[in-house]
Amino acid sequence: MAETQSTLGYEQARDELIQVVRRLEAGGSTLEESLDLWERGEELAKICRQWLEGARERLDAALAADDEELEDDEEDEEADETDEDEDV
Repeated sequence: MAETQSTLGYEQARDELIQVVRRLEAGGSTLEESLDLWERGEELAKICRQWLEGARERLDAALAADDEELEDDEEDEEADETDEDEDV
């Protein structure tokens, strides 16, 4: 049950977290069971947060690469226009 991020995907962690929350909200558990569920919920929330932070970093890197490529393309176009103006 105590899987780590490397073995537990985001969707799996999220789904298990939802089940943990439902069990806690339903009540009927002993204090010890409730504490175990809460601790597992904290672990799952941390795993989800790590996955989301990793996804955000990947998106930021992809967007930065796109912006850099766009800027390079614009600079190339400006240089081409300058060359054409000089030829006239």
